Amino acid sequence: MKKSAVRFSFLLLLSFVLLYFFFRKVEWKEVLGYLTTVDIKFFIILIFITPIHFITRAIRWEYLLKHEKKKVKFSNRFSGYAIGFTVSFIFPGRLGELVRPLYVAQKEKMSKGFVMGTIVVERTFDIMIMCLLLGLFILSKPLFPSYFRAKEEAYSNLQLWGIIGVAIALFVFAIALFLYFFREKALSIISFFLKPVPHKVSHKILEVFEEFIQGLKFFHSIGNLLVFIFLSFVVWLGIIFYYWIFFFAYGISFPYFFLMPYVFLTMVGASIPTPGMAGGFHYFSMVGMTSFLDITKSQAVGMTIVIHAIQLVVTCLIGYAILWKEGISLFQLKKLGEVADE
Repeated sequence: MKKSAVRFSFLLLLSFVLLYFFFRKVEWKEVLGYLTTVDIKFFIILIFITPIHFITRAIRWEYLLKHEKKKVKFSNRFSGYAIGFTVSFIFPGRLGELVRPLYVAQKEKMSKGFVMGTIVVERTFDIMIMCLLLGLFILSKPLFPSYFRAKEEAYSNLQLWGIIGVAIALFVFAIALFLYFFREKALSIISFFLKPVPHKVSHKILEVFEEFIQGLKFFHSIGNLLVFIFLSFVVWLGIIFYYWIFFFAYGISFPYFFLMPYVFLTMVGASIPTPGMAGGFHYFSMVGMTSFLDITKSQAVGMTIVIHAIQLVVTCLIGYAILWKEGISLFQLKKLGEVADE
């Protein structure tokens, strides 16, 4: 309980610090103006296409889950994403990342450890695909110099973030490969570190790890791997399209691919486990707009508030509708995630 309170306090403080830098030195009259000057046609389109990434992610997830169960209902996969993102929006610590696999595991009567293993694979490939797209963007700079108007320092910082992302993704990827292809060796190493732990507890932990490793069966099929990589591109190119439409809502037109730095930075910000992504998403969205898209800070702040509000409201409405239909409370899911996190 104490550990949870300390973590919550830290995340809350981090959120306030990031929001301070987000709101610092803005013209409030301009910000308020940008909250209301959005084109209503594009605003409505954004509302309807906000949940599309749930669909593309749910389709992709099937290629990880089918190694234990051939037919996992699309509705459960979609609901898992909607509920998971809702929990992450409402509570700190990205609890939705734990709730989603546990929810689907319960609905489909699947091994919890196996489904948790698929989340590691999914997140690793998300980082790798976005870093690959970012790398292609940076490599294209000499080909279209007139479009790259940001300061050289901004591109250097972006490249650093990209390198860090690739390093993290490759590290997690290497661990996942080791766990799967050297299963017995991995389990023996885990057993060694669990020696001081009571036998009953260590045995349970080893069981969970064995189930988790089973969730990495995905690596055994080259065809399955290629399809998953292709669908990962579909997921992220769809997300870039979503933000492209958002900028049209403010009468701002950029070449589609030139939104790559902005989307990459919003991914970095959204990965910070602050309550409701507050602070992390806002600050990095503002940085992306001002550094790479030549948008004033006041406009960037106003636009970021609008896009975050659309995502939060639409996602939570869908998530609450699913929970209401199934008779599950949000706090039941929160508890489920907290138990798994301990």
